Amino acid sequence: MIKGRHFFVHGLIEIPVRDSGDMFSWGVWVSLSEANFARTHDLWNDPAREQEPPYFGWLSTELPVYPHSTLHLKTHVHTRAVGQRPLIEVEPTDHPLAIEQREGITTSRVRELADLLLRG
Repeated sequence: MIKGRHFFVHGLIEIPVRDSGDMFSWGVWVSLSEANFARTHDLWNDPAREQEPPYFGWLSTELPVYPHSTLHLKTHVHTRAVGQRPLIEVEPTDHPLAIEQREGITTSRVRELADLLLRG
């Protein structure tokens, strides 16, 4: 929470790696409404939190490996079991991040992303 006016949750955008069966994950911040943030907070240690419907949020992390900004992409925040970060589902659009989450990537793409990140 920032200045009692901006509310965020840290979660994971998971992208299937098609040729390995693994997941590639981005750790990201998503802004939530005050009401959804309060609900998330209230249920943080409740095992029943997995039954919550997804919360709407705006992606608040810039992932610099994409040609178009990732800031303010529409998302759905899926609460998972206690101890697990929420799953962040990017709205299915034509943004490269949304396409990769939907269709998956290859291990070659994982290496490319790692190289892009290491080079800064």
